[in-house]
Amino acid sequence: MKALQRGVCWCVCVTLCVLSVDASWWYMGSLGSQVMCNNIPGLVSKQRQLCQQNPKVMQAIGAGVKEWILECHHQFRNHRWNCNTMARDHSLFGRLLLHSNREVAFIYAISSAGVVYTVARACSRGELDACSCDPNRTGSWRDSQGTFAWGGCSDHVEHATRFSRAFVDAKERKERDARALMNLHNNRVGRKAVKRFMTLECKCHGVSGSCSLRTCWLALADFRRTGDHLRRKYDAAVHVAVNQYGTGFMRLTGTHLKRPSKNQLVYSEDSPDFCIADQESGSMGTAGRVCNRTSRGADGCEVMCCGRGYDTSRVSRSAQCECKFHWCCAVRCRDCHQVVDVLTCKGHT
Repeated sequence: MKALQRGVCWCVCVTLCVLSVDASWWYMGSLGSQVMCNNIPGLVSKQRQLCQQNPKVMQAIGAGVKEWILECHHQFRNHRWNCNTMARDHSLFGRLLLHSNREVAFIYAISSAGVVYTVARACSRGELDACSCDPNRTGSWRDSQGTFAWGGCSDHVEHATRFSRAFVDAKERKERDARALMNLHNNRVGRKAVKRFMTLECKCHGVSGSCSLRTCWLALADFRRTGDHLRRKYDAAVHVAVNQYGTGFMRLTGTHLKRPSKNQLVYSEDSPDFCIADQESGSMGTAGRVCNRTSRGADGCEVMCCGRGYDTSRVSRSAQCECKFHWCCAVRCRDCHQVVDVLTCKGHT
């Protein structure tokens, strides 16, 4: 048993201080230290149990956390809230997680999706003992192009979804309050997004590539498609309140009180404007953020800097230029130096 406990570890960072925001499994991939499951503050007993029983899965999730956080950064790179994280905070997103706004809805959805994606990929790569390729994809099937035989290695997204539901949802199921109900809903939206973009990939067989016979398998699409999908869900998120029975939601906006669908992200609090750093709201402000002087969008200096103005600095950059193709077969470029203006938002005065 002790030998097993010594082997149960994954990438996390543990701080000894107790924070007002509980620790989260999200911090697993932040710095790369290896610790025991029992040493991670904030996990509920079910999560610790799953951690101890599935050390390799935890290692995979620890690496996958970095991927979905990077995707979150990408989706909001030109906005006041840019999915910023705080390295010294167990929760990664600080006091923002004490609220139930659009940004928190997106965080829960994409993190849940990230676990499904990571575990399914690890199954297919043979990195986990508990799963491999999807065993249900056998025999023959038919699509719009005709009959094909299941072969190759279909990503086992169903197994990954079950594990994500058990591990990620465990804490919310224990809480059973309004915020937990919304988090569970948004977790489901994230998991469904990964499954939505499974693609059928095939290999042709037959004389001279005639494709008279096909072998096909279901594969995960690039995670960017899931990120793009959830970003659109963020834009269309529904403002809700929990019903009187505490079992579902009712809309607070629109001309009717129809319940939001199972595919919509939900939130119950308005978001801050994220202009000024404010610990209570979880805003880190936009002081020092790079902006675009000519853009009229969210990355424009007027919007990004919230009317505070911006500073201009001249920076020398090196980039490849005058690239030419040489027969055969190389592309040769020169290193060109250019001086550009970098605009950054002024701080609040």
